[in-house]
Amino acid sequence: MNIAFIPVRCGSKSIPLKNIKEFCGKPLVYWNLEALENSTIINKVYVATDCIEIKNIVNSFGFSKVDVYDREPANANDTASTESVMIEFINKQDFNPNDLFFLVQATSPLTQTKDFDEALQTLQKEKADSLLTCVRTKRFFWNDDSTTLNYNFKNRPRRQDFKGLLMENGAFYINSIANLQKDKNRLSGKIAIHEMEAFTAVEIDEEDDWMIAEKLMYKHILSKKLKQTNN
Repeated sequence: MNIAFIPVRCGSKSIPLKNIKEFCGKPLVYWNLEALENSTIINKVYVATDCIEIKNIVNSFGFSKVDVYDREPANANDTASTESVMIEFINKQDFNPNDLFFLVQATSPLTQTKDFDEALQTLQKEKADSLLTCVRTKRFFWNDDSTTLNYNFKNRPRRQDFKGLLMENGAFYINSIANLQKDKNRLSGKIAIHEMEAFTAVEIDEEDDWMIAEKLMYKHILSKKLKQTNN
């Protein structure tokens, strides 16, 4: 079984109640839930929250795969780690050790159904234990000691010839239930990477991120959906 898990809290200092704030006409958390609902490889989706407002809104969507899990207050404060609520949740369930667990971040609303499907294919093809999502950046990076990190400034490459670096975009992670219980970490063992499109690099943490993400959503995702509807 493939299980998706989205942790969301009431508390957010930068953007109050951001997980249910309207984003492109829907509450922010809606977009990943829709993508997961439409995925043929995801069997069950859980939203872990401490917030009755979030719980009511998630239930109002009517998604058939989605249930709400009431996370404990101790794992819903500002200092609690994502791993802590994951392990809390898993320990209260009766999952098979071989089940796959998709940790999905609501703050990355540009994730599409195809990303979940393709990531699972990569995990299986590479016979990996876990997987994370990344985007490729072709920026030039420097160290604190004024040495270059990823290029030779004496032979500056052209962008089209530059491989760049893979940067974690925080969209989602895959690991097995057994690994999570053993290592208590979203990643372990042999790690695979699913490379996502460049526009998915944005994670919503601040108001500026929100404005940028909405423009990217309209340009890269919603415009395509509108064209498909009209055709």
